[in-house]
Amino acid sequence: MTDVVSTTPNSVEIIRGVQDSVSTARQSLLIANTSGAPEIEQRVWRTFREHRIDGVLYATMYHRRIRFAARPDIPTVLVNCSTAEEPDLPSVIPDDYEGGQIAANRALDRGHRKIGFVTLNPQIIAAQLRGKAFVDTMTRRRCQIRSDWIRPGYAGEVGEEILCAFDVARDMLQPTDRPTVLLTGNDEIAMQCLFAAQSLNLRVPDDVEVIGFDDFHMISAQVIPPLTTVALPYYQIGMRAADRLLSILAGDISDMSVERLPCPLVERASG
Repeated sequence: MTDVVSTTPNSVEIIRGVQDSVSTARQSLLIANTSGAPEIEQRVWRTFREHRIDGVLYATMYHRRIRFAARPDIPTVLVNCSTAEEPDLPSVIPDDYEGGQIAANRALDRGHRKIGFVTLNPQIIAAQLRGKAFVDTMTRRRCQIRSDWIRPGYAGEVGEEILCAFDVARDMLQPTDRPTVLLTGNDEIAMQCLFAAQSLNLRVPDDVEVIGFDDFHMISAQVIPPLTTVALPYYQIGMRAADRLLSILAGDISDMSVERLPCPLVERASG
């Protein structure tokens, strides 16, 4: 079961990972898209019970915490999400904190000390974890944090955001005293940062470097210069979640923890 994950280009990789796991196990996969609507979700749960579905992978479009009206009565593994209300409900999520550390260390290791950060919507858990990782890493390595250089690349409520990263990046990059590298909340924001630098006749990576997050290939591998980015392991998340559900269905309930998968750095030309 998904919210709108099956219609988002990034997260199609989750479904591909699930498919590869269940096909090897000679299981069938049924995808139900709820569009994030509670009434549709409840109808899907009823359908699953009526058809005696063996197990459910509950996937979300972006990493977030969820809340069920009632604990699922079908074996369930959460995918790209977790829940505080049911701490023993297993889940597989990206390690956004570690990914944030990797991005910050990348900039610092390349000699940057003037570091800007164009973030995701601050309401999103990924933005909070990566932001904490950025602050922790900068503090540990005794590098100054400029609060005016940490700004969201989206404006508005979650699900209704307006992309404002171009204007934010252009504003940060105009002064003489400007960041020499921009960390970004995702590759869409990073692309807007590239455009903003170009509009100011700044060369990437010579005048300013840009580091993305996601490794969304339609952006990261196609923009000029190609993006150095921290990859979200969607395929691995889908495969690992399906593997864990299959283990549960086989009777192994020894591990019902939250599992965080690493977010590797993909080095390209932008930073």
